[in-house]
Amino acid sequence: MRYVSTRGRAPVLDFEQAMMTGLARDGGLYLPETIPTFSAEEIASLEGLPYEEVARRVITPFVGDSFSDADLRDAIARAYQGFDHIARAPLVQLAPGHHLLELFHGPTLAFKDFAMQLIGQLFQLALARSGQRITILGATSGDTGSAAIEAFRGLSNVDVFIMYPHGRVSEVQRRQMSTPADANVHALAVEGTFDDCQARLKDLFNDHEFRDTVGLAGVNSINWARVLAQIVYYFAAAVSLGAPARAVDFTVPTGNFGDIFAGSIARAMGLPIGKLVIATNQNDILHRALTSGEYRVGTVEPSISPSMDIQVSSNFERALWLAYGRDGNAVSALMEELKSGGFTISQGALEALRETYISGRVSEAETTAMIATIREETGEVICPHTAVAVKVARAHLRAGVPMVSLSTAHPAKFPDAVEAATGIRPPLPSRMADLFKRDERITRIANDAEAIKSLILERRTA
Repeated sequence: MRYVSTRGRAPVLDFEQAMMTGLARDGGLYLPETIPTFSAEEIASLEGLPYEEVARRVITPFVGDSFSDADLRDAIARAYQGFDHIARAPLVQLAPGHHLLELFHGPTLAFKDFAMQLIGQLFQLALARSGQRITILGATSGDTGSAAIEAFRGLSNVDVFIMYPHGRVSEVQRRQMSTPADANVHALAVEGTFDDCQARLKDLFNDHEFRDTVGLAGVNSINWARVLAQIVYYFAAAVSLGAPARAVDFTVPTGNFGDIFAGSIARAMGLPIGKLVIATNQNDILHRALTSGEYRVGTVEPSISPSMDIQVSSNFERALWLAYGRDGNAVSALMEELKSGGFTISQGALEALRETYISGRVSEAETTAMIATIREETGEVICPHTAVAVKVARAHLRAGVPMVSLSTAHPAKFPDAVEAATGIRPPLPSRMADLFKRDERITRIANDAEAIKSLILERRTA
């Protein structure tokens, strides 16, 4: 299996190389040169299998010769052994034809654990073979950071630096990043937005001398392996609801576009996904882009669903590459225009995107109201991001076609918003009960690439 950059000017890599590289050296994102497809019989054969076996079957065609079947099997088993639900990603019925896919049963209570725990295992295999030392650099809007820290904390050959926007994540999210005592973990509170954090991350990856000096590796959803691991739960959920004999719709609370892009790859592999619905909060650049064809960056407005407070969705570049017929030059031109504030999507590409995705937007008031409504109607307590998905999904329910709304975080990660909506303050699981008593270690830092670079050079283990 070969991997190519969305901008067409980076080396073609195998799976392990693409995973360890993260961002391509031309600034693009890696994608498989071809998408493996599953027959209806192969999809049907997934019914009733443990989640780990579904993962192995879905992931194997993308890995090629990079990892043996035994190594991959073991890595998957270790990745999910810390989840507290035997189904890993259980389905919960909200109403006839409408289901929640609970993706928060991992160690950090968010969907990022599905990918990050597996990446952590695969990285360790690769590093053991190479003897290499790496520096993980991540940018997070709230959940990626804690998942990355959990996956790599305490490892002797990895330094972890996670940038998050100061004052723009929930207290639980912040404490999950700032309380690990491991010496190789560094939480950096950047003065700015998530988009600033993500821009600085790309600045450092595009500084090839620095990148090579510190062995920089990325675990944001710019890393293809992150997207790959998320494809699995689309298959697991759809088969549980009758695929391939019938189609299944999905609605995804969307910020950086990796989770819903995974759904589009699942569909390209042959999974009968009907509607693939982007649900945005008030930071609705993706909804505006699909509606108008104009991708124009606005001001990030802080919300009660902070993991979606994004105006530059990195993985949208992958969707554009496919929509523009895999034309790296066209994507490069669009990304250059984005530096000046935005671009116009060509009519042909816009039609291709609309064939794959539909979208909706939810206000702050609607988000709060939906948390309250679901509690009243079903007894379920959901997080604000999940509420955004459920609100949009309700506008797209179809008779005879199951709708799955992705529930991306445990409500206890956003206790203030949930309590304001329901009067209930959701408790953390017992393993995290002392989170608010743990000491924090945070470094405040300017929104400046050189300052971040200097800090990494100073604190990494040589």
